[in-house]
Amino acid sequence: MTQCQSRSLRAKPTISGRSAIPAIVLVGVVVALPLSTFAADLERVDAAAVPPQEFDAGRYGDFRDTLHDWKVTVGAGALYMPEYEGSDEFEINPLPIFSAEFGDRVSVDITGVTVDLYEANGFRASMKGGYDLGRKEDDSDYLRGLGDIDAGGVIGGILSYEVGPFEAYAELDKTIGGSDGLTGIVGAKASYKYESFIFSADVSGTWADDKHMQSYFGVTSAQSASSGLTQYDAQAGVKRVDVKGSITYMFTENWSVTGAAGAGFLMGDAKDSPIVKDDVQPFAMLGVSYRF
Repeated sequence: MTQCQSRSLRAKPTISGRSAIPAIVLVGVVVALPLSTFAADLERVDAAAVPPQEFDAGRYGDFRDTLHDWKVTVGAGALYMPEYEGSDEFEINPLPIFSAEFGDRVSVDITGVTVDLYEANGFRASMKGGYDLGRKEDDSDYLRGLGDIDAGGVIGGILSYEVGPFEAYAELDKTIGGSDGLTGIVGAKASYKYESFIFSADVSGTWADDKHMQSYFGVTSAQSASSGLTQYDAQAGVKRVDVKGSITYMFTENWSVTGAAGAGFLMGDAKDSPIVKDDVQPFAMLGVSYRF
């Protein structure tokens, strides 16, 4: 596999990110992850795997002069996931799919922008900017009395090492506004293309600081009085471990369908929170996309 092919098969953050469903990811999760995750899976087929069509200069004129370096994927799907991180109730949400790459260094999806700053011998250093949607009190009856967690901006960095179809990565994200929390993710992923199919798998662990943990899993004395839940202080530590997999089928050079599924396993103070009704957080997704 060439370096170009290998790069195209890696998932870029996302739902979580990079994946997090994880997306990663998406709606700030796929499992509390940024929605990005699945649009990134659909972007894994590049020109090495799907031959580009000839450009019709007569039809498009100078358009290609400006945007010929962009690779864009759009689509839609549905996501089956918990009502909130820790819920035992599930819902089906519409899932917009969008991702775009400009050249070899800039990628954009529904969770934000990632810019590769350095790449050599399989190592890559990137920075990213995006957002955290927070959490609404009316997302679930279980959250009544806890108040809202405001949305906030996210800035972060990514370090990764890729060899063949395998990649190890580490991410650090800071939320500005909202929870004002700091989270870190360490994980590994693999992708494999066979004929018209692309298979991928990802396993990761997420650490969170006191601010993030208290915002999403803690219960203050005021919240306890309003909700009836026991007061609880959530401390920094490993928040969850996620396992995800996806299959993409390219049924034409441009059209593809992707199915993904996985589960997050809440750990430590997150698992023990009175807000959490089930420490196992499964999800499933199905989407169709078109690649320009």
